[in-house]
Amino acid sequence: MSVHSLSVVHPNAKIGGGVSVGPFTTIEDDVEIGDGTIIGPNVTIYAGSRIGKNVEIFPGAVIGGKPQDLKFAGEYTTAEIGDGTTVREYVTVNRGTAAAGKTVVGKNCLLMAYVHVAHDCLLGDSIVIANNVNLAGHVVLEDYVIIEGQVGVQQFVRIGKHSFIAGGSLVRKSVPPYIRAAREPLSYIGVNRIGLQRRGFAIERINTIHEIYRLLYVKGLNITNAITEIETTVPVCNERDDVVRFIAETERTGIIRSFQGLNDAD
Repeated sequence: MSVHSLSVVHPNAKIGGGVSVGPFTTIEDDVEIGDGTIIGPNVTIYAGSRIGKNVEIFPGAVIGGKPQDLKFAGEYTTAEIGDGTTVREYVTVNRGTAAAGKTVVGKNCLLMAYVHVAHDCLLGDSIVIANNVNLAGHVVLEDYVIIEGQVGVQQFVRIGKHSFIAGGSLVRKSVPPYIRAAREPLSYIGVNRIGLQRRGFAIERINTIHEIYRLLYVKGLNITNAITEIETTVPVCNERDDVVRFIAETERTGIIRSFQGLNDAD
């Protein structure tokens, strides 16, 4: 472990082997940092932070700050960052509240500069969030989500695995898995085919996903009838089950619509 003489590390903090801490960094009590992690200068890591192995945290980041929630009453909560994740300059990850008890950023994620992860957010693995994205409280991002820059995500929204959110978007409703979302209001604009190909999805699986979303967004059915037809006509597979499950679990915000569907409604 290498700790710069100008940093303050609480003696009760649990620091793994090979950890490097730059100058002017503060690490409080009740902090755990895994082996091989690099903490840059001017970083603040508050009590309740749990940081995995081989994480890299850049200058100005603040991990484990109190939730910006008026209901927070000082209850014990944590902020967790998984192995291999990169946290760039001035990222803020707040602790959870009594609602979830923790805020979680998964493994092998990239949070670019000025990203804010609010209380009780639950982020999966291999997520990329570009600069100046703000996640409000209780947001859930599943694995392999990509969010371009300058995006705001409303509280309690869920974004399904392998989905892509275009830059400058306002995400007010949940986004099902495997798709691309853009425009205003945020809408389904197609399957995330390129992203899926990059992650090794066979063309047959991608074609199945296209068929699922043709029924859900293009055919003009309401959601209930679309789900019935998906379950009736699309063979059982993980992708079908993922979409059906996601929609069933997304009651609070509802899901985004297709842009064409919005035009039809007008």
